[in-house]
Amino acid sequence: MNEKQSGPAPRSLTEEELVKLLGEQQFGVLATVKRSGHPAMSTVLYRWDSAERIIRISTTADRLKARQVRNDPHVALHVSGPNVWSFAVAEGEAEVSDSSDELLAFAGDQADPAAYLEQQAREGRVVIRIEVRRLYGTALDIT
Repeated sequence: MNEKQSGPAPRSLTEEELVKLLGEQQFGVLATVKRSGHPAMSTVLYRWDSAERIIRISTTADRLKARQVRNDPHVALHVSGPNVWSFAVAEGEAEVSDSSDELLAFAGDQADPAAYLEQQAREGRVVIRIEVRRLYGTALDIT
């Protein structure tokens, strides 16, 4: 049987392309693991530290994603590329931290760090800190 090709095949992104894509975006979909073993997905705002290979996500201590990370640290973050056919995934193990260092690392430069940290404490803010162990993704180069 003669199979007809429907177009170009997806290609794996290089490490450089993956790191760049994670740095260019700020929103992704975090996959955590429910107690049942099923995945739980939530859209998150994140910060990528390419030098340390760390992803930081701000949330509150009582959110489901924070509780799920405490129960099972295996997570993945899916980030969309410039078109629907490209993406990056960062897998790793996460921890939930209320450390002032982590909160400030997520926020970046603050005019008044003490006031910022006080506000974060009032809101019950924590950081999900992901140590990225594996990056992968693809792109479909169509014009």
